[in-house]
Amino acid sequence: MDPLHVAPSGPRKKRPRQVGASMASPSYDIKFRDLVLFILEKKMGTTRRTFLMELARRKGFRVENELSDSVTHIVAENNSGSEVLDWLQVQNVRASSQLELLDVSWLIESMGAGKPVEITGKHQLVVRTDYSATPNPGFQKTPPLAVKKISQYACQRRTTLNNWNHIFTDAFEVLAENYEFKENEVSCLEFMRAASVLKSLPFTIISMKDTEGIPCLGDKVKYVIEEIIEDGESSEVKAVLNDERYQSFKLFTSVFGVGLKTSEKWFRMGFRSLSKIRSDKTLKFTRMQKAGFLYYEDLVSRVTRAEAEAVSVLVKEAVWAFMPDAFVTMTGGFRRCKKTGHDVDFLITSPGSIEDEEQQLLPKVMNLWERKGLLLYYDLVESTFEKFKVPSRQVDTLDHFQKCFLILKLHHQRVDSDTSIREEGKTWKAIRVDLVMCPYEQHAFALLGWTGSRQFERDLRRYATHDRKMILDNHALYDKTKGTQGNGGSLWNSQAADPFGRHAFSRRASTPCLEETRKAICSSCFCVLSLLESWEASQ
Repeated sequence: MDPLHVAPSGPRKKRPRQVGASMASPSYDIKFRDLVLFILEKKMGTTRRTFLMELARRKGFRVENELSDSVTHIVAENNSGSEVLDWLQVQNVRASSQLELLDVSWLIESMGAGKPVEITGKHQLVVRTDYSATPNPGFQKTPPLAVKKISQYACQRRTTLNNWNHIFTDAFEVLAENYEFKENEVSCLEFMRAASVLKSLPFTIISMKDTEGIPCLGDKVKYVIEEIIEDGESSEVKAVLNDERYQSFKLFTSVFGVGLKTSEKWFRMGFRSLSKIRSDKTLKFTRMQKAGFLYYEDLVSRVTRAEAEAVSVLVKEAVWAFMPDAFVTMTGGFRRCKKTGHDVDFLITSPGSIEDEEQQLLPKVMNLWERKGLLLYYDLVESTFEKFKVPSRQVDTLDHFQKCFLILKLHHQRVDSDTSIREEGKTWKAIRVDLVMCPYEQHAFALLGWTGSRQFERDLRRYATHDRKMILDNHALYDKTKGTQGNGGSLWNSQAADPFGRHAFSRRASTPCLEETRKAICSSCFCVLSLLESWEASQ
């Protein structure tokens, strides 16, 4: 069994902690006599505490080895104000109203400035409003109000771009990716769901108490959380990041067109670098992989918002040249207001076109860009949609729209000079672009499917299947409990409304406003309502 993936069966053993060990230290001049600091060892560790005490003394701060009545400021790391007060109570120390409870960031900033910096809200440790001193703080099991309302489904959680738990979610994403590389779907999903839940929290987890009542946190996940709280890092994540197989797969899959099977093959052949793979004459590459190597440096660099907007202009100009009434909507992460991304996705539809016109649009756009010298690579996938077929029950299934995966040449002059990353002597950047053509009557479901994150889309389909006894995909919503059409159910289509209440870009018209959108689709797509509420709150 892989030692990286063995989860401990029981809780982590706590290392014994001392209130304040006496230590011999050289004397330093005290510059700031009005301040008397005590650095809390809890969750910090002896070594780090000793280092910070010594450094602070060198900078002229008075730092006490032991907690005493003279202390004016308690400095802590990864502790809430409530936890510090609990700790003081265990030490039989009554906290004075004049005692400042500060995060270690205040001390670090002060040492950097060479003097005590002004104490602001970000430095002060927060005491819960429901906090009350008790003989045994371990019995305080009431979770924050926000925790009580958290759904197990990402589509019913309100998630903004402000992630208060980066230290945990970054670790979970590394572990999920490693399990994905090993094709361990169950463990991969466990950490993906945990990361998704923690991103939705309106507070930072600073103790295991804060995890009470939060869904999707299994034993393996909680072990990682506890280890990070205690030690500041996860030993499992550290081992994964240093693992040769993980590093190789991470590198190989960064090449456009390279998946897990190819990565496994190259790893077993002994390759560990892209330069060796490129120079090996025995290997044969697909067209996509050749393009991936050819434009590698551009494709691995993040696409900025300004670059995405410039690509959007190119796409609209090309589409409107052949279909003036088309809706062209940027989807994916940029539609979720992210500042950067790996590629730019667009959904295209037209209320007045027939099927043949829709199927000819993307080839015409490709020909136009090829004549202009803007098309570096493309792969056109024709539609495989069957009109009366029941949606797939698989939560990870791909849709059946006509789509084109391509690499566009974006000239720097189209992008603001301050935001575009440029190589000296190079006038353009290769950008990955995905174009999806969908029928107008399926537009709302397609837009929903191409806008949400991977976990959001999975949970949306799970919610439909398990809670509502329906089947949802990017084409329609199938209600098995009503009607007689199809295999005993009803096949519902949208009215080309935008389920996110945003504008689809067209020179002639835009999609209905939010309230009109609700009315247009509430009878056929129950999921969109909860989705709309989530997006309203996050914007």
